[in-house]
Amino acid sequence: MTGGEGGERDPGLQPERTRLAWRRTTLSATVVALLAGRQALHSGASPAGLAALALTAAAWLGFLTAAHLRVVRLGVARPEPLGPRGALAAALCTVAFAVFAAAMLF
Repeated sequence: MTGGEGGERDPGLQPERTRLAWRRTTLSATVVALLAGRQALHSGASPAGLAALALTAAAWLGFLTAAHLRVVRLGVARPEPLGPRGALAAALCTVAFAVFAAAMLF
């Protein structure tokens, strides 16, 4: 959609919805990391469990950083699309959560 004489794009509420989605996803990742920590500590903190917990914390920090950068970049009138590096970072952190969760179970 275009609007005005300058042909400026009116993004409407899409950037706000996207920002909220990143925040919800970050909250979900935080809950996953906390539950992983609880599971690792209550099941007898084995060295493998502690290593998986440390890696989960690192993946959470990586995801938190990627999400924060994306939320900040969405705060302008014409946000740029998510770049390949940001998408790859978020995807790798998400896959890492699954891998480390599986490692904590064994």
